[in-house]
Amino acid sequence: MLRIPGQPGKDVCDQNLAPSRRDILRVGGAGMLGMSLGSMLQLQAQAKQTGQRGGWGKAKSIIMVYLQGGPSHLDLWDPKENVPDNVRSTYSNISTKIPGVQFTEVLPKLAEINDRYTLIRSMGYTPYGLFNHTAAIYQMMTGYTTDKVSPSGQLEPPSPNDFPNFGANIVRLRPLDQPMLPFVMLPRPLQESGVVGKGGTAGFLGKSFDPYTLYPDGDDMDMNKMDRIKIADLQLRPDIFPERLQRRARLRNFVNQQMPEIDRAVQDLKLNEYYDRALSLVVSGRARDAFQLNAESDALRDTYGRNTFGQSCLLARRLVEAGTRVVEVIWPKVANSDNHSWDHHIGLTKRMKQQSGPMLDQGLSALVTDLDSRGLLDETLLVAVGEFGRSPQKGVSTSGNNNSADGRDHWPYCYTACIAGAGIKRGYVHGKSDKTASSPVEDLVHPGELLATIYHAFGIDPETLVNNHLNQPRELVKAKAVSALFA
Repeated sequence: MLRIPGQPGKDVCDQNLAPSRRDILRVGGAGMLGMSLGSMLQLQAQAKQTGQRGGWGKAKSIIMVYLQGGPSHLDLWDPKENVPDNVRSTYSNISTKIPGVQFTEVLPKLAEINDRYTLIRSMGYTPYGLFNHTAAIYQMMTGYTTDKVSPSGQLEPPSPNDFPNFGANIVRLRPLDQPMLPFVMLPRPLQESGVVGKGGTAGFLGKSFDPYTLYPDGDDMDMNKMDRIKIADLQLRPDIFPERLQRRARLRNFVNQQMPEIDRAVQDLKLNEYYDRALSLVVSGRARDAFQLNAESDALRDTYGRNTFGQSCLLARRLVEAGTRVVEVIWPKVANSDNHSWDHHIGLTKRMKQQSGPMLDQGLSALVTDLDSRGLLDETLLVAVGEFGRSPQKGVSTSGNNNSADGRDHWPYCYTACIAGAGIKRGYVHGKSDKTASSPVEDLVHPGELLATIYHAFGIDPETLVNNHLNQPRELVKAKAVSALFA
């Protein structure tokens, strides 16, 4: 009997890895059909190349602008006319660059450039929605729901057993080939009340794939906190120049070579790999330089908006320009909070018009325009989305919260996402909501399908298997990419 050893079966769908045992077991049957192992692998490769359409592998980086809190689609980019007063937005509708497509007056700058991006007006959960912020955030970021909910209705804190944030999966499967931070999260963690960071870690992949977190000092209402960025861990001490640091590294390696017992004991931890990666980051200065916002002109910084969100968007552009693979810009306000939050249970009319709306409009429009003008949008995927939308009817309770007459509660069944770059269509509206924006009536897109589309753009099969903490194979996400979004 011919025995061909295979790999342990991890990541069996990852096209970058060798055939799995499952593939090898098929060889016997293929042999009866006159097919060799070599020809079988060749046909598999051809099938992958011909079976993947639209934007496959075009993305080299992604900026996720995460609008945690749940923006009201009815009051931003999916307004409705000829509806009851308790549904209609208090804001006036305005025309956009796309004939027949209207936004509200809150987004004039984004309306002027919507010929450069795609709107998905049919985001939604079915058949059951997730009305809790943290549960919906976790699903949007990982592709999975969790069954561990505290008595208060919130999820438990982050655990090493959590499913990985999509960014961790991407940097694991598409590692950088240059000394740069692969995954950065700013300017604050994902958060609802006291649950901080759920869905924002590498989970069972291990801490080596966690994001580099940049959370400047200052509370959420401090609009100048990005001017006080601290990156001490990326700085060289003034008395240590790069050559001296590299000599120390060579000495360290020499000492390690004389200690084979210790090397064997820690070889599975890949300490040398992580040390070398950190050393390269510090010595190259690439990451350190990317954080220097003051290197940009005052005019450009003003274009983005002199506030935490605007400057975070500008920093995201600088990071991908320097080689970062994944940047997640988290809306700089806790999900369930007031003032600049998107969680508009009360006072929506005033708060969105004077606070969150203008910041989103200015910062996101500047980011799209800046990426496009620099040619970065060709290989940078840009996604702006929240965990859900807001209730079509004002003043009603859908999640047990109290709402004012002009407030909207959580609504996971229908909302809007914005996506651009890396082969995504320009000037396109995907899907359609019903007359009150309560439910999609055309081309429903589940959050899992949005994640699958992101993986697809990076040339990663969304159904690639990864072993969890119990060594059980799990898909990156159980969904298919939405090919209609790609040009």
